[in-house]
Amino acid sequence: MTPPAAGPLRVSLDVSAVPAQPVGAGRYILDLATALGGRPDVALTLWSRRHDGARWRHATHGATDGTTDGATDGATDGATVAAVAPTRRPPRLVWEQVRLPGLLARSRAEVHHAPHYTMPERSHLPRVVTIHDLTFLEHPEWHERSKVLVLGRAIRVAARRAEALVCVSHATAGRLEALCRPTGRIFVVPHGVDHERFRPAPGPDGDGAVLAALGVRPPYVLFLGTLEPRKAVPDLVAAFDRVAGAEPDLSLVLAGRPAWGEEAVARAVAGARATGRIVRTGYVPDEAVPVLLRGAAVVAYPALEEGFGLPALEALACGAPLVTTAGTTMAELASGAAWLVAPGAVGSLAEALAGVVAGGPEVRRRRELGLEVAARHTWAASAEGHLRAYRWAARRPAPPSPGGEGPDR
Repeated sequence: MTPPAAGPLRVSLDVSAVPAQPVGAGRYILDLATALGGRPDVALTLWSRRHDGARWRHATHGATDGTTDGATDGATDGATVAAVAPTRRPPRLVWEQVRLPGLLARSRAEVHHAPHYTMPERSHLPRVVTIHDLTFLEHPEWHERSKVLVLGRAIRVAARRAEALVCVSHATAGRLEALCRPTGRIFVVPHGVDHERFRPAPGPDGDGAVLAALGVRPPYVLFLGTLEPRKAVPDLVAAFDRVAGAEPDLSLVLAGRPAWGEEAVARAVAGARATGRIVRTGYVPDEAVPVLLRGAAVVAYPALEEGFGLPALEALACGAPLVTTAGTTMAELASGAAWLVAPGAVGSLAEALAGVVAGGPEVRRRRELGLEVAARHTWAASAEGHLRAYRWAARRPAPPSPGGEGPDR
């Protein structure tokens, strides 16, 4: 199919993997869809789960138009929502291979974006696939076996068959090239941050009521993210236990839902001397996330490896001091604004936490630097980076850009 020379680029985006409570890659897909849906140069079609159409119409600036979620809804400000995918993962993966190619063939889309590893393996449309990290191939012990089998294979298939691949960091792009030798073009497109939500200043009513509702009282060390093996939360619990004796008012807040392998976190919390000062909030609603971040004495994100590490960027945008892992994408992202600790070094992590909690000029300096770093990341810029990949895959000529094409390989 020869794409038209003018008019909005018609983009198909599969959002069916996003759960009702999105975190990590789910937040990426939601924020990307929101940014793309607001652009006049994009005609966006979203493939969502059944009965999930209202969320995506709202995210893409559209109003409910009265059709049912089982059908394709009318365009709303350049976005069309087709709420047709099964809800459960196994049927949804089958749907992606069996039903979605036919739907794409009958659509007017010029390019299809699969934002979470898997893609329709047979499709007439050029495909863009997002690869978040390579841990399903390099560290299968960090994930449940079913995901390793499905997503590990999906990465290799995308590397062989996708016309373009979006990697969220240069580190991910480098590992993808080394492990899979992709045939498609790689575009490195960092995530953005919503600066209207993630900011240092509280709202007009303050943040106290939100913290109280979560059972959180300052001062506290905050971990924000899914409780899974690669996040190294047991190391953080052990480090906090070392600091707690000298800081009797300090608590540790573990904000995030449990995932596969969470039993190690439960054992660490139960065995800590300061177990009574460890607060587990579970999943935190969107409106409470920036409140927790900006109220923290220190945000600790000791993950062993990430494709990007969005919570670290959101912490910087809120003006929170950040302690994270050396040699990771979070360290690269922070650009000197974070305190860096070797992976698995519990003693060094405890020292970093104690130093930040003590405060002083260096803490203030890095807070200010973190705000400068975060200001360079927006979802509008991320959407533009994705559009470069879409246009290239669809053989659409790129519009003139005084800034060049940005980071891709």
